[in-house]
Amino acid sequence: MLNHCQCYLGESPVWHPVRQSCLWTDIEGFGFYEYPWKQGPAVFYETDLRVSLIIPLSDGQVLLGVQGGLVRYDLRKKEFQWIAYLDKEKTNHRCNDGACDSHGRLWIGTMDMDFKFEAGNLYCVDEKGSIEKKLDRVTISNGMAWSPKDDFFYYIDSPTRKIQSFRYDAQTGSIQFEKDAILIEAGLGTPDGMAIDQDG
Repeated sequence: MLNHCQCYLGESPVWHPVRQSCLWTDIEGFGFYEYPWKQGPAVFYETDLRVSLIIPLSDGQVLLGVQGGLVRYDLRKKEFQWIAYLDKEKTNHRCNDGACDSHGRLWIGTMDMDFKFEAGNLYCVDEKGSIEKKLDRVTISNGMAWSPKDDFFYYIDSPTRKIQSFRYDAQTGSIQFEKDAILIEAGLGTPDGMAIDQDG
């Protein structure tokens, strides 16, 4: 066993290449963990907000998807600063899953914490902090991936049990719905995370 963390809702495991550590969130535990790979043990960073997503930054810090938007977190000082507000006026909303595209834009979804149907949105935030809403009326954004040729974007809204395919313009970040690529039968469960291999 690597670490006995007993998370309330563990999510978003990610490797930080600069810090040589593994990080993951505990959404309902109001914080996230870091496991220094060579020495351990895990360190818990407590926050006042629910943390759903961790993005490693090249300077050794992290970007967090939290309740209200995106923050830059200084792991040494244990302090954060707001980068972008996402559904911050909706007090029962929080961020959920997200991923970076080939141009460094962060795609991240919001959701209602009582799982209210179609209450959330999918946003795209560029390196300057500019925000664009890509999809509305989504419930639980999960699993985002791009094709090897960067011409398709794949997306999961978990309760729909679908993996949707969108035509994707890598230069502009624009998407256009193409089709429901995969439908998961009810008896097989609900799609959540997603990865894509070199063959698409």
